[in-house]
Amino acid sequence: MSLGLVALVVLIALAFTYINGFHDTANSIATVVATKVLSPGQAVLLAAITNMIGALWGTAVAATIAAGIVNTGVIEAGPQLLICALLAAIVWNLLTWWLGLPSSSSHALVGALVGAAISASGGRLAAVIWTQGAAHWWEGKGVIPKVVVPMVVSPLMGFALGFLLMGGLYALLAWFANQKNALRYLGRTPFVNSFFGKAQIVSASAMGLAHGMNDAQKSMGIIALALASATAAGQFDGLPRWLSFLRIHESTAGGFAVPSWVAVVCALTMAAGTAGGGWRIIKTLGHKMVKLHPINGFAAEGSSALVILCASAFGLPVSTTHVVSSSIMGVGAAKRFNAIRWSVVERMVWAWILTLPVTALIAYGFVWLARQWS
Repeated sequence: MSLGLVALVVLIALAFTYINGFHDTANSIATVVATKVLSPGQAVLLAAITNMIGALWGTAVAATIAAGIVNTGVIEAGPQLLICALLAAIVWNLLTWWLGLPSSSSHALVGALVGAAISASGGRLAAVIWTQGAAHWWEGKGVIPKVVVPMVVSPLMGFALGFLLMGGLYALLAWFANQKNALRYLGRTPFVNSFFGKAQIVSASAMGLAHGMNDAQKSMGIIALALASATAAGQFDGLPRWLSFLRIHESTAGGFAVPSWVAVVCALTMAAGTAGGGWRIIKTLGHKMVKLHPINGFAAEGSSALVILCASAFGLPVSTTHVVSSSIMGVGAAKRFNAIRWSVVERMVWAWILTLPVTALIAYGFVWLARQWS
């Protein structure tokens, strides 16, 4: 991998991170803006700070992206794979952002990596790590245990936790209020709105932390993979000492550490992206799908943060979009089943279903075109 290609991979990875910022970070602050607890500017600042902390808090997800999806030999043989995968994910993210659909940047990147790896290896499915590892599925590697299973389970958990937490809060406050029309009471009582408005700042902070631990690490993994491949190929041998921070050496255990500077740069880039244009997604999640009060926002953010933090601890690159959206649906269903605008949900689900195969096909095509021109 030449130095020029390494630099290009890093720049495109940061572009993906920026787009991920206004595409996915908006999910983590949509509810706190929709409930008017924080202004958009305040929410962006909160998201930037908590994303930074989360991005620096462990690298399990980055390690999964770097070494648990695609065989590293394929990367070393064709560095254009990373470029084509990133471009494919960017194309899909921009398209769904323009349409206002909260699709998954995580699954866009994974789908693109899979499609690019298969194309770069001449159509060999073995270029992708489908499943590999230990007795427990979360201890192994591969697309199936690390991506496909969590892709199905995490939204279900988000919905269930959102439904249960919201239902529990309704029951608790209805008991305190000792009145029949609990739902109307909860939506209009100034004390309840004030209390959960403050509580929602805590839950929104937890959501931002969870988002940084998961989403920011995906670009970190791509950049670390590019730098490790270049280091192994000897591309950095002639660099001056002050550029030695670019070298990433593989450990005896078969992995490598993600440098702190990569985490900081990715976190800052994602924060800048959040400020740049996440309001289309916020409008869909926070206003179109279900009407939210502070208590609803607290339940949605709290349940989402719990699911994503648990996934991040196991190195599972789950979709913030899927989890937040399903949690909001669970909260809405606890309030009233027909409170959810199911036509909006249907459009979102289609975007979810199409993300993996479409990005894989786009990346496959990009790699094929690159090979024709080279």
